[in-house]
Amino acid sequence: MIIGNKEIWPPLLLAPMAGLTHSALRTSILGFGGIGLLSTEMLSATRLPAENVLQSPYLLRTPQESPLSYQLLLTGECNIPTVFKALHRFEADVIDINLGCPAPLVRKAGGGSSLMNEPERVRKIVNCARRNTALPLTAKIRLGETLDEHKLRDFCLMLAGEGIDMLTVHARLRTEPFTRRPRWVWIAKVKEWIDIPVIANGSIDSIASARACIAECGADGLMIGRAAAVAPWIFAILARDLYKMEIPMPDICLPHIYSNFIKALIERFQPERRLGRLKEFTHYFARNYFFGHHLASRVQSSISLEEAWLRSTEFFGANDTHGIAGLVSPFALTV
Repeated sequence: MIIGNKEIWPPLLLAPMAGLTHSALRTSILGFGGIGLLSTEMLSATRLPAENVLQSPYLLRTPQESPLSYQLLLTGECNIPTVFKALHRFEADVIDINLGCPAPLVRKAGGGSSLMNEPERVRKIVNCARRNTALPLTAKIRLGETLDEHKLRDFCLMLAGEGIDMLTVHARLRTEPFTRRPRWVWIAKVKEWIDIPVIANGSIDSIASARACIAECGADGLMIGRAAAVAPWIFAILARDLYKMEIPMPDICLPHIYSNFIKALIERFQPERRLGRLKEFTHYFARNYFFGHHLASRVQSSISLEEAWLRSTEFFGANDTHGIAGLVSPFALTV
């Protein structure tokens, strides 16, 4: 799959997720392989230029985290030249514009999915963005407030016409929760309207759902969000099945994956940034266990990273005795 001047293979992409798509999760995914494009969390355009790339939890990046898409929360054109200079300095591989986030605070600020109601404002943003970078420029949208085919078609055509190189469609309306089945058939409509790559997003969490999505909408690729935190190996499994990539079958040992995640937090993040990110990750990762809610609640109520590790090892000892064989504390692995 070609987006702008960059080849992405396989066409399996990590979705930007607040509190989750940071360096520790990205390297967990890379350890299994199969990922085509990684992503940052959503980045505030107003704060980004002043961020310290060596300390910011949003910008920390190891050399192997490539290609990496930086997703921007933009509300207008005014910050774009300065922001894009910063992204070039950070050696971004792809720049993504968030046009789909339904979070009330984001919408109140004039960003995310609220922008889909202001196509002329978005046109100016995309036009300015395109003039300020030669990097691949992408966008992520939802279907809108209501199922309005003409409005969505005009919006997608405008994005492609102003220079967007790839469009990701989360196949739900702005108000629809994750429990609502995604409307993948609407992604097929988007593919008919525009001639740039179209990526499907929404409830892709297994080989079965990935196959069903592609069969229904014919997307050029898949973007995976929450399932990547539950199973960082999902990209490897899909790459082997869908795209016949010759990568090793994932060796899944849950306690060791969890230990390595904590080790990455200790090595890369400031102490005050570690526990919150572990709690966010554990909320999803615990779903691998039948009684995983006990693991999630124990970590959630911990007041230190050390306490969270102790409580998690107690859980593993009771629920995953095979997985704890040879388990080494992440604190012992760091200096």
